Amino acid sequence: MADKPMKLLYQEEVAPALFKEFSYKSTMQVPRVNKIVVNIGLGEALDNAKAIEFAVQDLTAITGQKPVVTKAKKSIAGFKLREGRSIGVKVTLRGERMWSFLARLIHIALPRTRDFQGVSPDAFDGRGNYTLGIREQLIFPEINYDKIDKIRGMEVSIVTSAQTDEEGRRLLGLLGMPYRRN
Repeated sequence: MADKPMKLLYQEEVAPALFKEFSYKSTMQVPRVNKIVVNIGLGEALDNAKAIEFAVQDLTAITGQKPVVTKAKKSIAGFKLREGRSIGVKVTLRGERMWSFLARLIHIALPRTRDFQGVSPDAFDGRGNYTLGIREQLIFPEINYDKIDKIRGMEVSIVTSAQTDEEGRRLLGLLGMPYRRN
């Protein structure tokens, strides 16, 4: 399974299996992965201006695409936050980059997580989209341990065209997502 490219796996095995399992009337109803958004929130960027640069380098290495710096929409005094300040970086992956990132996430990065038991099968949003929190960027082989300034977590959101959580869960399960057994 890991030797076949993820996109080919989806087209040849996953889509026909979902079509049969949920008995859709059209192939266009079969859920697919639309995009993957990788986000690193940087609260420390308010005190440390270099944090944004390091996060941009890490995310570029992991995804192969230059991230966009996200800015605060509102000022919040309690967090010492002013509107327009840089507070994070994010990347939206589509097409080939999305498929290759998903394959690396499922087959390489997640199994490298310490004490890995599988990901929660319940982290869907009600519309078939899955969000996964990763505690450290070191699980990706592209990150050189000696080059990082500090360990940062990130959020990976997998946006699918599934209508329900059940469809989204089955789609990612067939693609090889290692769910935790409850």
